[in-house]
Amino acid sequence: MSISIRKVGIVGVGHVGAHVAYSLAQQGICDALYLCDINKQKVVSERQDLIDAVCYMPHRVQVYNCEYKDLADCDIIVNCVGTIDGSGDRLNELQVSMGMIRTFVPVLKENNFNGIWLNITNPCDIIAHQVWTLSGLPKNQVIGTGTGLDTSRLKAVLARETGFDHKSITAYQLGEHGNSQFTAWSCVAFGGKPLSELETEDPDRFTLEKEALSAEVAKAGWVTFEGKGATEYGIASTAARMISCIFHDEKQIFPASTLIDGHYGEEGMFVSVPCVLGKDGVEEIIDLNLTDDEMARFNKTCTVMKENIARIK
Repeated sequence: MSISIRKVGIVGVGHVGAHVAYSLAQQGICDALYLCDINKQKVVSERQDLIDAVCYMPHRVQVYNCEYKDLADCDIIVNCVGTIDGSGDRLNELQVSMGMIRTFVPVLKENNFNGIWLNITNPCDIIAHQVWTLSGLPKNQVIGTGTGLDTSRLKAVLARETGFDHKSITAYQLGEHGNSQFTAWSCVAFGGKPLSELETEDPDRFTLEKEALSAEVAKAGWVTFEGKGATEYGIASTAARMISCIFHDEKQIFPASTLIDGHYGEEGMFVSVPCVLGKDGVEEIIDLNLTDDEMARFNKTCTVMKENIARIK
């Protein structure tokens, strides 16, 4: 009898990659972590720090530093490479990020990697699309964290405004993980009850400044960046939750960046929509009944995405 252990590779162990590794280990989501970075000493140091922490974690986690080709046996590889320029526009990271992924995604293809790529690297949707193109994997096996993080920010704002816990709220940020993202307000619900009904029943509590709140959500990452120089906890928790959904075949509906093919009248790009996450990656896309205004916003974010893809050198 052979029992498989859950292996996760992380490319890039800077602010984001190191926190993803720690979140996975601390929550007991994986059994083995494989760390890669062009800064070899950073990998050695992060590995040592994780090993020092394992004693007090839920279960033993093996941690290895390795080369790109050694990731081929992993179940999931998380792409965390990149730099942040602090301009407020993730698109400014495009050419640098493209140069980085071209150095290792083909290596994994040559070594027959057939697991799941989870992309965090910005601009998230475009890089996810390029990872899919370079890897040759089926579309369901390449996923971007996309607006998963933005949705957590939305739920935090809604929890603050109404007093309800995040887990009682259904809500989605959709589209680009960037400036053209939007809130699907028509789909917001509290304990299954639509916001549209609650606005009528209890206007003092549920009449929200929607445009202002959506803008706050879209800019939240830059508030974090201003004082820290990076986002860490939020994106690490987002990635860990997605990986847990995959490893445990949870079938959770989660906003993630995936290749759309006729959904909402659009196709040919990675964009964030509600996805069913399970052992095969993105197993299904959920089509929401968006309003005409929300459909127009979705079409706009897709147009922005196409324009951005055209800028790849």
